[in-house]
Amino acid sequence: MRNLLIGLTLAAAPIAAQAQQVEERTIEQLQADMTAGRTSSAALVRAYTRRIERIDRRGPTLRSVVAINPDALAQARVLDAERKAGRVRGPLHGVPILIKDNIDSADDMPTTAGSLALKDNYTRRDAPLVARLRAAGAVILGKTNLSEWANIRSNNSMSGWSAVRGLVKNPYALDRTACGSSSGSGSSIAASLAAAAVGTETDGSVICPSSINGLVGLKPSMGLVSRTHVVPISHSQDIPGPMAKSVRDAALMLSAMAGSDPVDPVTTGADAAKRDYAAGLSPNALQGLRVAVYHPQNASTELMDVFHRALDQLRAGGAVLVDVERPPTPGLGDAEIKVLLTELKADLDAYLATTPPSVTTRTLDQVIAFNKANAAAEMPFFGQELFEEAAKTKGLADPEYRDARAKSLKMASEAIDGMLKQANAAVIVTPSYGAAWLSDTVHGDQYGGPSSSQLPAIAGYPNLTVPMGLVDGLPVGLSFIATRNADFTVLNAGYAYEQRARARVAPRYLPTADAGPGLDGASGSRP
Repeated sequence: MRNLLIGLTLAAAPIAAQAQQVEERTIEQLQADMTAGRTSSAALVRAYTRRIERIDRRGPTLRSVVAINPDALAQARVLDAERKAGRVRGPLHGVPILIKDNIDSADDMPTTAGSLALKDNYTRRDAPLVARLRAAGAVILGKTNLSEWANIRSNNSMSGWSAVRGLVKNPYALDRTACGSSSGSGSSIAASLAAAAVGTETDGSVICPSSINGLVGLKPSMGLVSRTHVVPISHSQDIPGPMAKSVRDAALMLSAMAGSDPVDPVTTGADAAKRDYAAGLSPNALQGLRVAVYHPQNASTELMDVFHRALDQLRAGGAVLVDVERPPTPGLGDAEIKVLLTELKADLDAYLATTPPSVTTRTLDQVIAFNKANAAAEMPFFGQELFEEAAKTKGLADPEYRDARAKSLKMASEAIDGMLKQANAAVIVTPSYGAAWLSDTVHGDQYGGPSSSQLPAIAGYPNLTVPMGLVDGLPVGLSFIATRNADFTVLNAGYAYEQRARARVAPRYLPTADAGPGLDGASGSRP
């Protein structure tokens, strides 16, 4: 097995006498530094690599980065030479970013999806979204850890765990989940191990880790970003999205990633629909904006307190808030899982068929057999019952599957459109998720709080999460949801909120959540 933690020897490369500051720096700030000659792309690659070594592999040991691109420094030097010659490709020129390890890149790194079954999956090809980022000048610094197989293997899984790299830690409290499945993308950017990252979402896998790690994350409209050469779950719901420290940075990333791909027919209209999403972002975008407000019924008092303060910020910015009720969606979850499992078998088999000969697991059935043969490494905490259910599905022509997709799509889109219509609003706001729960190797994920992800995930509508504060020292996010291709609408509203709230707080790498003195009880304050 090749060493997946590639390229960490870059940390020994020559550096400037004064250490490059990258902690909490945004894409905009790094670009300004390079423009002014205060730093270079090569210096940023070295600085982030040293930080990965210090924080991800040692120190807190976040385990958020699977591999560093051994060609990152060479790519950065080419981009520095272009800048010196007067060619700057755009706002991402020379900026190091990370991509989730279920996205192919032509660099000397495998695409593992967190599984040892794909440890030799060196595809030597760029996913179109990666090619677009490169063309925009981004440096592919490396790949991030994830919930293995993007969290579709078991209902009892522990988010952020993969056989390839182990369990991702949350940099705000190291015993808490980083959520998933884009766990490493969330943890790494919260910890300033790159300027931004790409995650992927089927239902919550960008929004949850972004919210729980104090980041801005966008699940774009379906059809805006290509899924070609991304290890799939569901062609109906899979979509890559940006994860960053600011709304503007997420908008810059989306502007580069979005576009039509002839191999992915759902993106046919992407070139016509896309725009420069950062241009026109206004701190005054809330003025007169009608906002539908959904109050979840299963949120903690502490989360709702933070949510109400966020609503106050929206009002102060000039938004007109209208409370709405979520329409009933009976059977939605069952229909969704029927779609996901049926498409998983078909779509994963199609992807595996295109992998290099070094990959011997060419079908879902062979992956299941591999996991059984390597159970000690692959299944120490949870099994693969969802894989086994998916293997028994009847294919994309199955009438039950087709009915489930039609039902779930109709129900989810009508629920969102109905709430917008109730309020005559442009966007819906609601808490993205609650605070991070404890990572639990025995019971898996133990979360029963609110989630904003299901309806927009199924409908293919945009969902943006923006930091709105802390609960017991742990970040929580505010979701902005709108109808399909209204990505700029949610970005603009989220940007205006962000500029007022300034709610992002840097992580402190505490061993556990800072819950205050309450655990001591009344006697805790006595001598």
